[in-house]
Amino acid sequence: MDTFNDPVKALSSFKGGSYDLALIDYKMPNLNGFELYQEIRKIDDKIKVCFITAFEVYHEGLKKKFQSSSNAPSQYKREEVDIKCFIQKPIDIDELVKRIREELNS
Repeated sequence: MDTFNDPVKALSSFKGGSYDLALIDYKMPNLNGFELYQEIRKIDDKIKVCFITAFEVYHEGLKKKFQSSSNAPSQYKREEVDIKCFIQKPIDIDELVKRIREELNS
């Protein structure tokens, strides 16, 4: 398990095939969560991703925009975009574990 506070550092350290799942906050400096997602998917198109946000407006709006590639904004359109896992902060540890298991088993 690796953790990063800076998405640019996370991307520069990312190695394809090393991770089953990435937990990515949406609002970050330099790259937002979907920009980071897009870049890591270029390296590893098998990785699963759960997006985390503390902002309800992002949580609901992002779920609607990105749960199917046909709805993704043009800058994020790729046939493999099909994001299902959105987690709103705060979240308790049991719920987080449950959501991670669900995503890994999907």
